[in-house]
Amino acid sequence: MSEPISALNHASYDGIAKVEECGLQGMITLRGDLSDKVLAKVVKDATGQKVPGQREALVNGDTGVCWMSTDELLVLVPYAEVEAKLAAMTNALSGTHALAVNVSDARAVIRVSGSSAREVLGKVAPVDFAVDAFQSGQIRRSRLAQVAGAFWMDDAETFRVVCFRSTADYVFKLLKIAAQPGGEVGVY
Repeated sequence: MSEPISALNHASYDGIAKVEECGLQGMITLRGDLSDKVLAKVVKDATGQKVPGQREALVNGDTGVCWMSTDELLVLVPYAEVEAKLAAMTNALSGTHALAVNVSDARAVIRVSGSSAREVLGKVAPVDFAVDAFQSGQIRRSRLAQVAGAFWMDDAETFRVVCFRSTADYVFKLLKIAAQPGGEVGVY
């Protein structure tokens, strides 16, 4: 059996910000009534986190949960644990109107870090990245130029970007171009 590999094989670029693929990440799309107590327990058991509020990302390392819409969460777990976590979730959700699906291999995760990370993301996404408008623990689903993506901040200078695996090369190159030295705009 072949070993899984990440979409970009740990590609990295250093410019005004560092752009790097994060590698394999366990991801489970969980859909259902976010106020349901059974669903909340499933999230807590899988991640140690509560169900996040609107546009909230409760992430610590490779484990956490992100609000994606009024009935959808993105559950993050270590890649090696995703099948076991999914089986436990599916079992616990039996009889509950909910859906849990492993989307790990259909997604890629890219980190953008450094003092100019806001500026890099600001060039490619129609989001206000001002410090008072976008902070650690918040998430947005938006466009990354021509493709869909989601991003959150781990800390004041680090974003994680999730996109479809099929667009990972495009998103990486887009961010790499936005991070080219000499491309500073000075907005953020």
